[in-house]
Amino acid sequence: MALCSERERLLAATPRLARLELNSRETSDLEMIAVGAMSPLQGFMTRSDYDSVLDHTRLKSGLPWGVPIVLSLKPGDSAESYKEGEDVALYGENEQILGVLHLEQKWKMDKQDEARKILRTEDGAHPGCQYLKSIGDWYLGGRLSVLDRPRYEKFNKFRLDPVDTRVLFKTLGFKSVVAFQTRNPIHRAHEYLTKVALEICDGLLIHPLVGETKGDDIPADVRMACYQMLLENYYPRQRVVLAVYPQAMRYAGPREAILHAICRKNYGCTHFIVGRDHAGVGSYYGSFDAQAIFDEFSPQEIGITLLKFENAFWCRKTGSMATAKTSGSAAEERVMLSGTQVRAMLKEGKIPPVEFTRPEVARVLIDAAQNG
Repeated sequence: MALCSERERLLAATPRLARLELNSRETSDLEMIAVGAMSPLQGFMTRSDYDSVLDHTRLKSGLPWGVPIVLSLKPGDSAESYKEGEDVALYGENEQILGVLHLEQKWKMDKQDEARKILRTEDGAHPGCQYLKSIGDWYLGGRLSVLDRPRYEKFNKFRLDPVDTRVLFKTLGFKSVVAFQTRNPIHRAHEYLTKVALEICDGLLIHPLVGETKGDDIPADVRMACYQMLLENYYPRQRVVLAVYPQAMRYAGPREAILHAICRKNYGCTHFIVGRDHAGVGSYYGSFDAQAIFDEFSPQEIGITLLKFENAFWCRKTGSMATAKTSGSAAEERVMLSGTQVRAMLKEGKIPPVEFTRPEVARVLIDAAQNG
């Protein structure tokens, strides 16, 4: 009853409060905070946590953390409208009231400094730099009271909160669960990595990101159709869970890999796959930088076991999927296609080699490419 009356009190107060409309990334972050996916965060970061993450890859408490979780003003908004110690009503892009920020701090940030430290570049072509350019120069930080969760039309049966996945894993008898983060269709290489992981874990959580991605990424509804097709035909159904991950991409490579790992720990996973160029884009990061960054922390600090994989390929010499660790084949004996090559084939209605992708997945992608 107390919780209900507090919600009603805050709802009644919102018309009198300073208001702020969240962009899609911030809306995703609010939801992730609300459900405990980004524990121990209880709101958008204050200056001390923000500075500590930028400079030390840790929260001020010392816990590992990869990227800032921050709330921005829009370009041209006056910071004077937001008073420290007062509440701010937070709205979604569709005018839905989402919550109240109990404003503790506001500060003017240095976009170039954040880009250098988090994205490792100030190149305007990087999606993360483009995002920083799109927002204002001020951040607001403080504890959140969430009044309503964002509403969605898609994937609702796959929207499992951390409490849901933890209960489900227990119900299924999983003592160990490996999470696979993806924003792409699962091709044979990814299938191989997840099945190797299943050899050592009781269950697999395929956890595709469905928050905001860059414009040329394959849409989430197309990817979800691919995942369901694969699970129906090529995985042991009783050992695999498909759920969506509502966060937006930062394309921050190594820094974002830390966030992805810690969030999956909060979802109840014991293991996490880190492959080649995790959360990367273009050539801004080394192929295995996202694996190397975890060497800066002890396993106890991260709290989830990392499975570090090299790039997988179809090996003509052995007639199987492999990596450089398991195959002595020459480069010309390895079937690997670039994303550009695959997209060109799909647009032409050509099915990529079965060594690269399952035919059922290819057909879903061809339909999307030709009808898009």
